[in-house]
Amino acid sequence: MYNVGKRKPYDYDYANRQSNTQNPCPFCNPSSLTDIYETDGDKIWLHNKYPTLRDTMQTILIESSDHQGDISTYTREENRELMKFGLKCFKEMYHSSKYKSVLWYKNFGPKSDGSLQHPHMQIVGLYKMDGYKNIQPNNFTGFEVGKCGDVEMNLSAHPVQGYQEVNVVTWHNQDLDVWADLIQKATQYVRSVLSHGVDSYNLFFYPIDHGTGTCCKVIPRFYAPPYFVGYKLSQVDDEETLEWEAARLKGFITSGIRLN
Repeated sequence: MYNVGKRKPYDYDYANRQSNTQNPCPFCNPSSLTDIYETDGDKIWLHNKYPTLRDTMQTILIESSDHQGDISTYTREENRELMKFGLKCFKEMYHSSKYKSVLWYKNFGPKSDGSLQHPHMQIVGLYKMDGYKNIQPNNFTGFEVGKCGDVEMNLSAHPVQGYQEVNVVTWHNQDLDVWADLIQKATQYVRSVLSHGVDSYNLFFYPIDHGTGTCCKVIPRFYAPPYFVGYKLSQVDDEETLEWEAARLKGFITSGIRLN
């Protein structure tokens, strides 16, 4: 399937950190888009014309008409609406019984493996593969940052890739405004505070208890360590460092959100 995927447009020259004027962004011209499933304001859920995996249904969720937009910079209300819309689209595919598993994720920045700068997410149905086979429940638990209603935030003690991974969990898909707010705060923390600011991150969304709840994992992206690339061994900071980081994150979060 790579023969199709390699023809997909690239609207950002990451090497020179500037827009690629030879390949204008297709998402900035919504009138040219086809195979649209659903819209909500300027948010658009549509079929991906450039699939990169066999035996999949690949879709794209365009987050905003703002080419420079990002979860960390949207207004609180814009981000809340986006997360609710994304969860609705994900649940539609997840509960359709058409796929063995459904993946929902976001790339941001040059180290995240994204090809288009325009803010978007991807929701991918896998017909034959369980995309969660290597994910364990303890990947969603760790050093508590705080709780608010149905929502919990923690720093993963058992990260998927390594080092600091922020989990924002709604255990029963309730209190979605709080869930969205904490995801936004986590991206702001990653971009402005963690390691003096990180230029790339991924969001990965995981269904919990057969879709009853949802975990959003915010993973700052650095160059992948060789232990993970060569052996799939995840590295994690020591407990003292993670406790300190969790306390620092809580201080950042509680400047705008009340946590227990």
